Amino acid sequence: MKQIPRFQVITDEVLQTRYTHAQLARLAVEGGADAVQYREKRPLTTRAILAVAAEMRAACGETLLIVDDRVDVACSVGAVAVHLGRDDLDVRTARAMLGADAIIGGTANSYEEARTVWQSGVDYLGVGPIYGTTSKANPAPVMGLDVLARICADSPLPIVAIGSITAARIPEVLAAGAHGVAVLSEVLLADDPAAAARRCRDAIDAHDAAREARQ
Repeated sequence: MKQIPRFQVITDEVLQTRYTHAQLARLAVEGGADAVQYREKRPLTTRAILAVAAEMRAACGETLLIVDDRVDVACSVGAVAVHLGRDDLDVRTARAMLGADAIIGGTANSYEEARTVWQSGVDYLGVGPIYGTTSKANPAPVMGLDVLARICADSPLPIVAIGSITAARIPEVLAAGAHGVAVLSEVLLADDPAAAARRCRDAIDAHDAAREARQ
């Protein structure tokens, strides 16, 4: 059975300029992330993107590297996970390229879209923005916890919540039924990104411990 990561850190060199993608990957891993997502929306050459992805693959070590959008890049650097948007390569083709064991995520910005995406063959859904977002110029409407909970209740697949997720908000996001979270600003903009990642990891672990204690 595929292990879907519970704590993704998404890297970015526009929202912040102190660290490279690879440096952020190392800090995320140090802080306890079980996946790092390489997201590059700038119009860089494929050669440049491949070079960064290779650095990130090395920086991640045994931690899962997820490549956003670019299945070709994932294949080239030996990554076994991609996250696909609505305008990206279709899931069937992506899986044919990456192999049956690859982890493929899809994006949903509403309950209706989630229903479509979870039938597309993906392994998990990235759902949001739950609270908002500072990393996109034209973001989708804020979803909120109520819609997240409805999606989590009905989805046959794990849900990874995204959108201004902070360590303080993680307990209520997981309580709504999310399998995990994808975090960007909370870690990337922190004075100490590794420590910020650790706070998120600790919040997930504390939620799990409390749930086990109740059972």
